[in-house]
Amino acid sequence: MFRTPTFVLAAALLFGGVLAHAQAPAKIDLLTENFPPYNMALDGKNFARDEDISGIAADIVREMFKRAGVDYTLTLRFPWERIYGMALERPDYGVFVTARLPEREALFKWVGPIGPDDWVLLARGDSPIRLTSLEQARQYSIGAYKGDAIAEHLDGQGMQPVLALRDQENVKKLIDGRIDLWATGDPAGRYLARQEGVSGLKRVLRFDSAELYLALNRQVADETVQKLQQALEQMRADGTVETINARYL
Repeated sequence: MFRTPTFVLAAALLFGGVLAHAQAPAKIDLLTENFPPYNMALDGKNFARDEDISGIAADIVREMFKRAGVDYTLTLRFPWERIYGMALERPDYGVFVTARLPEREALFKWVGPIGPDDWVLLARGDSPIRLTSLEQARQYSIGAYKGDAIAEHLDGQGMQPVLALRDQENVKKLIDGRIDLWATGDPAGRYLARQEGVSGLKRVLRFDSAELYLALNRQVADETVQKLQQALEQMRADGTVETINARYL
């Protein structure tokens, strides 16, 4: 019988180990922001890690990575523009949740959708403003969140929104009369307002909608992306996503 020389066998085992390691899904460094009820720091601050982060998307992403067998870290940082840029530029990074828009399509690899995001204009409950189109809103002062897809959309339409570094700031601006309308997401806007002790805001227009996703750097392996997508679809099919949503809404 032909016997493999010891050094050849050792080399084969070493090569096999290296190959297996190369094929294993890389650890993904996940970044998120305070965007209730999808992602938020338990203490409300602008920095948190791992178990100190809660929310619909955070819980979905944790379970998704667990089922897919992909290692990860989870960090909440501020501001949004910074973490979005990090996911765009750094291999094995990802950011969530973010709207999957045509102009962003080729910039990332996508897993989702994780949840919906209606784009709305909110006014104070006593506001006389009535709108049937976004064009009619041009005469009003509109507050939006800097770097957010909604703000980018309004700017692209020539609306020149008044930008805030945190979307929560727009709640107080609206109540104080410093802006006439607040361009935000729904359910995110309603949730943020309640957290700030504000209720009774009026939705005067839904002008668009988007689906929210996990955006992964283009260098993340396709195999890893597929495993994550399959895990999410399994979670949706077995009712896990619905159960997680029910915890917050």
